[in-house]
Amino acid sequence: MRKTLLCAFVLSSLGCAHHPAPTDQVAASLAAVRGAEEAGASGVPEAALHVKLAQEQLDQAKALMKDDENLRAEGKAMRAGQDAELALLLARLGESQRKLDGFASANPGSGGESPSTMPSEATP
Repeated sequence: MRKTLLCAFVLSSLGCAHHPAPTDQVAASLAAVRGAEEAGASGVPEAALHVKLAQEQLDQAKALMKDDENLRAEGKAMRAGQDAELALLLARLGESQRKLDGFASANPGSGGESPSTMPSEATP
C-alpha cells in the first residue's frame, strides 16, 4: 500500500515538473500590453488599471517560471493577455467616445437622434 502511494506521488510530481515553460504565452501577453499602451490605454483610467494588472501578472508569471511552476505561470500569463486585450478595447472605446463627443460639439444642429426616432421621409 505504501509503495503504491509513493509511486503515485512520484508520478504525479513528475507530471507537473515536465510542463513546458509558457514563453510563447508570455511573449504574446507582452505584445498585447504594448498594443494597449500604444492605443492610449494610459489616457483611459479603467484601461490603465487593466494594463497595470496585466503587467503585474506577467511579473508573477516570470517569477513562477523561475521557480519551475510552469503550469501556474501559464495561467498568469494567459490572464495577463486577457487583461491587456480588455485594456486595448477600453482604450479604443474611449477614443471613439472622444471622437463622437467632438463631432457632437462641432455639429450642434445634428440633434443626436437615433435613426429609429427620426421622422421618415416616406410619411405623408
